Amino acid sequence: MDITSVTSYRFAHTREDLALNPGERILAGGTWLMSEPQPDVTGFVDITRMDWPDLEVHPGGLRIAATCTIRRFVDFSRDAIDTHEPTWPALAAVTDAAHALLMSFKVWNTATVGGNVCQSFTAAAMVSLLAALDAEAIVWTPDGGERHQPVASFVTGQMTNTLAFGEVLRAIEIPASALTATVSFHKMALAELGRSGVVVVGRRDIDDAVTVAVTASTLTPHVFVYDAFPDPALLAADVRSPADFFTDALGDADWRREITVVLAERVRRDLEESR
Repeated sequence: MDITSVTSYRFAHTREDLALNPGERILAGGTWLMSEPQPDVTGFVDITRMDWPDLEVHPGGLRIAATCTIRRFVDFSRDAIDTHEPTWPALAAVTDAAHALLMSFKVWNTATVGGNVCQSFTAAAMVSLLAALDAEAIVWTPDGGERHQPVASFVTGQMTNTLAFGEVLRAIEIPASALTATVSFHKMALAELGRSGVVVVGRRDIDDAVTVAVTASTLTPHVFVYDAFPDPALLAADVRSPADFFTDALGDADWRREITVVLAERVRRDLEESR
């Protein structure tokens, strides 16, 4: 789509280039930005030439650049399971998350992990996965500093997050402790290829602690943590408890709430059977 309000387009090569003028917007893949009019946007600052490494493995876990494409993340996860990091079974869920996105697999080549997080849709599948894996967003601030925030609290509502004007998502870090976990990913949509109406992601750590993340059915991510396998009734009560189940064209709040309970139980059974 032609964004007729845009009168400038520039590439950022250094951190200083990320200083935004009024009306400018950070762009990486741009698959959503270019999909509809952006009347308040007068310029794009393209960060794809910042030369950030897509993925960095370090002793503490995995760092994913905000500019890393979905395709690159999927390919890395598949290769890692087979060769580089066979002790990180949680990466098996990356492909499931990518398939949960409402986009052609061809769009994976352009759409970025950071863009999916920053767009902050309730059904953002990268948010679903990263919230369940205790991932942290690393945000560059305009004063030259940076702040770290859990992805689960970074998203504050439908298409809203904690980014202030001039802040830039630099990367997302997943701790090694979460990558060694077993993960179960379940989604439900009213249409077979439609946007997710409910997503529940669970993980079982090596000490049998269990984490369950609820997204898409609620306006914000909700993460429930248990020291051991939760009783089915306790899990059902917890995932039913959020106050921000919502209604839109993709499903009623009551439907979302009850399907969340159903998917949470499927996740719990998957994790229990994987022991």
